[in-house]
Amino acid sequence: MIDLSAYKHKTIAVMGLGKSGLATARALIAAQAQVCAWDDSESARAEAGIPIVDLSGQNWLKTDSLVLSPGIPHTYPKANPIAAAAKAAKCPIIGDVELLVQSRQNATIIAITGTNGKSTTTALIGHILKTANREIAVGGNLGKPVLDFPALKPDGFYVLELSSYQLELTPSLDATVAVLLNISPDHLDRHDGMNGYIAAKRLIFKNQKAEDTAILGIDEPESTKIFQELVAKNNQYSVPISGHQSVKGGVYVVDCVLYDDRNGLKRPITSLERIETLQGDHNAQNAAAAAAACFMVGLDATEIATGIETFPGLAHRQQLAAIIDGIRYINDSKATNTDAASHALGSYKTIYWIAGGLAKEGGLSTLSDCFHNIRHTFLIGEAEETFAKELEGRLPFSRCSTLEQAIHQAHRLAQQERRTDAVVMLSPACASWDQFPNFEARGAAFCRQVAQLPGTAREVFWDGQIERAA
Repeated sequence: MIDLSAYKHKTIAVMGLGKSGLATARALIAAQAQVCAWDDSESARAEAGIPIVDLSGQNWLKTDSLVLSPGIPHTYPKANPIAAAAKAAKCPIIGDVELLVQSRQNATIIAITGTNGKSTTTALIGHILKTANREIAVGGNLGKPVLDFPALKPDGFYVLELSSYQLELTPSLDATVAVLLNISPDHLDRHDGMNGYIAAKRLIFKNQKAEDTAILGIDEPESTKIFQELVAKNNQYSVPISGHQSVKGGVYVVDCVLYDDRNGLKRPITSLERIETLQGDHNAQNAAAAAAACFMVGLDATEIATGIETFPGLAHRQQLAAIIDGIRYINDSKATNTDAASHALGSYKTIYWIAGGLAKEGGLSTLSDCFHNIRHTFLIGEAEETFAKELEGRLPFSRCSTLEQAIHQAHRLAQQERRTDAVVMLSPACASWDQFPNFEARGAAFCRQVAQLPGTAREVFWDGQIERAA
């Protein structure tokens, strides 16, 4: 647990008692802070196991900070009443990552953000560092709450995935290496539009100094523009990355080969061609970002290549669930919007696509460039009828209603047709909440049901472990 003794005897309010909120409250209680914890959910309060204080009556003038769960709005589209009251009293509103930043005892912070790919990049950086025998803790928006981390020594590394929500609540962030992968429209209601969303993402670089490094993707216009602005200001060292094009002075992938050109030498590091967990241009960019970050904290090319080549992948991000009679079954449940789905759909040539759920704005129009890779679409969930109307006359599709039915129909057709390099892929382009509590539950259901499908030659993968069935 992180040492928060600097908060001893201070009055700290904690709003939101999910995993990160509970970890925050417990760490502060252990540090002998005066903790006032609350959640609007009665069940969350009942299950918290810590003292509960109704913050609607809090004296914010005598409260040192409000630690807010990043999922709770404090500005747009409408501030939570408790956050609004704290803000009106000029009580600082922060997140749990801010407490880590203030208490980290000089360990190095590598921070990663972006609309898509940040979880894979975060996990890959952590894996490379771990295989190189560095002391690490990996989390933030991914996995373990940061206040459940061990306290690392100065030579350790905190590898943090940070959402736009978390960045707004971490004013002291001073990452030694800060990575911005890409920017595309997402969470616009929480940031009052695209300009606010971009401004939130830019906060990852706010406190960097000359000795720090900014790593930015240049495969789309918004992050490219930010890269150019950072280079012009020259406040820190800036490294461009790409998943498909040569970049002078950067780290990039061309024809599946990862190159380091930071010193103008274009050194090949490794090939991604046979690394199943890093297929597609988007994952190539993730690999380039991870390699650049690890170079900048002192790893050498051999250490980085070893880490990349042994990366087991991340659940629900183009995760190989099974191979049954030559057909690969891919769990990409994390693709909760069309931009994320487009990356997966562009990575394979013959796709039996399972799509649908709770649709976000924009429909499927941005995916049209990928349609030539899709053999048949199997529609599920609330978006089924809407997507069917969009696909009419453009792609063959079946209305399946449920994920289980879609899996069986896709399996049957793929096994009948037996096309070369075919994949059955769940890449929903939708949120999961119409039928599942979260994308993890949806992806787990896919993997579980695929594991039960019939076949003569079967390889079933789960959590990176292989189980072979005759």
